[in-house]
Amino acid sequence: MKKLRSSLLTFAFLGLMTVVASAAEGGVKEKTLLDLFEEGGWVMYPITIASVAMIWFIVDGYIRTSAGKLYPIDHVTQLRELFKKGDYVGAYAFAKTAGSPVADVVRAGVAFTPDGKTMTEEAILSEIVRIQGELKGRSSYLSVIGVCTPMIGLTGTVTGMMSAFETLGTSGVGDPSKLSGAIGEVLVATASGLFIAIPAFIAYYLLANRINKGIHDITEIVTGLFRAFPYDEVEGRKVGDEEIYAAKPDWSASSNVQG
Repeated sequence: MKKLRSSLLTFAFLGLMTVVASAAEGGVKEKTLLDLFEEGGWVMYPITIASVAMIWFIVDGYIRTSAGKLYPIDHVTQLRELFKKGDYVGAYAFAKTAGSPVADVVRAGVAFTPDGKTMTEEAILSEIVRIQGELKGRSSYLSVIGVCTPMIGLTGTVTGMMSAFETLGTSGVGDPSKLSGAIGEVLVATASGLFIAIPAFIAYYLLANRINKGIHDITEIVTGLFRAFPYDEVEGRKVGDEEIYAAKPDWSASSNVQG
């Protein structure tokens, strides 16, 4: 532990010497993004890919979790009008082609209304869980980016330190400019990884809150539609075109198989 601490102190001291020597030679030169990218080394390529992916997942997540995508007002209005008329076949047909999450939940519920209230509620809950899982599954990639980018930056830090100590071992401290590249790789790689990880985690938790709110709103809308639903009057009828696989038992077929 003492040796490690001594090595880190030596490394920090050499970095400070490099900065001082550079400033003494000609002042501190302001670096561009391209300079920082080149100075960061090979880890800047995966970090750049991760940053582009982060932006895409943030934009895609916020669009998908907006009210206009989860429960468009025109879809909700149309479904409410069809429910008021008692046109459940029409409501199923509209919900099947609407293509919004709230319509998918209504479609699943209406299709099971002939089987009673319990089956209808289970179908609604199952569809809500599916939609929630799909939305959270997409947003979870932001968490992956937030975890991986600091590790990538840390890898660049380790390789930069290895290069710096190798340079120190071969040339000593007589020429600090030879250490600047390796030290720059250490600092830029670490900073770049954190620069991507922090907004990725922030966006992940913000999207999680938006998803929870959106699912809650969908649940309230669907609950309002199915309130006082006449299950007795649609029992045994075929409302949607969902295929029913279970049929009456054919005991003769079972007997032939056993025989």
